[in-house]
Amino acid sequence: MNKLIFLLATSLMTAGATAQPPADSQWHPLYDLVDSELQSQLEAQISAHPEWQNLVRRKKLAVGVVDLGAESPRYARVNGNQMMYAASLPKIAILLSAYVSFEDGSLEETPEMHKTLQDMIRVSSNSAATRALDAVGMRKVEAVMRDPQFGFYDEARGGGLWVGKRYASEGVRRGDPLFNVSHGATVTQVARFYYLLANGRLINKRRSEQMLADLSDPGIHHKFVAELERRAPLAQIFRKSGSWRQWHADSVLVQGPEWRNYILVGLVESENGEAILRELLPTIETMLHAE
Repeated sequence: MNKLIFLLATSLMTAGATAQPPADSQWHPLYDLVDSELQSQLEAQISAHPEWQNLVRRKKLAVGVVDLGAESPRYARVNGNQMMYAASLPKIAILLSAYVSFEDGSLEETPEMHKTLQDMIRVSSNSAATRALDAVGMRKVEAVMRDPQFGFYDEARGGGLWVGKRYASEGVRRGDPLFNVSHGATVTQVARFYYLLANGRLINKRRSEQMLADLSDPGIHHKFVAELERRAPLAQIFRKSGSWRQWHADSVLVQGPEWRNYILVGLVESENGEAILRELLPTIETMLHAE
């Protein structure tokens, strides 16, 4: 585990990621980094696709992008605070809650539990997610998401990350307070998750590096990952996705090669969602790096 974390930190520094958290005087929450130029570019790209524009208008498509390669980070979003069903993507809430539980001693940190967390993230194993959720406790996950230290579920900001049901057929269901969604997310809160991780600010630097290691080496090669493997096979990818019926979700932190240093989150409710997310990534890359 320590060797993996060391190699991960080295790769992040090589790719241009922030290896050390910025000084407090230089730190700005993602909420403060909305950039008018990037926002206009994102809205123009959405408008250029009638299907996307229609979905955005009906609040069935949400997109968030963080440009980490600029002089200072920039954020843009459409339907940023629109909570949507996100299938397996909210497993990142279980991941964070497990590491919080390691820190406070309420969950024993074992190689077996680390393997469970990696299986939950990399191959999106529902059985692993259910084991992890049972070990942490659904109420604990909710408490961590609502904790002002993290703020990943904030009713004043449209909700956010929520896990209210085991990833199994049996078990109680607790929908979120705003929309009664069992496995939900907003693009803003998912983007914040990666933004804090990339800056070593989720729990602490060591735990952030461990969670990034769990998010690396994705084992499912579709949506954003399929496009990245075609366009940038040497890129370092940290990723969690989700799909169920017409709901499709994907999220990535991409580091290198060359100019790539960004976060992209997409949530869509459409039978064509897989294709939309595949097309979204190259569209955003072109926007971030115009030739």
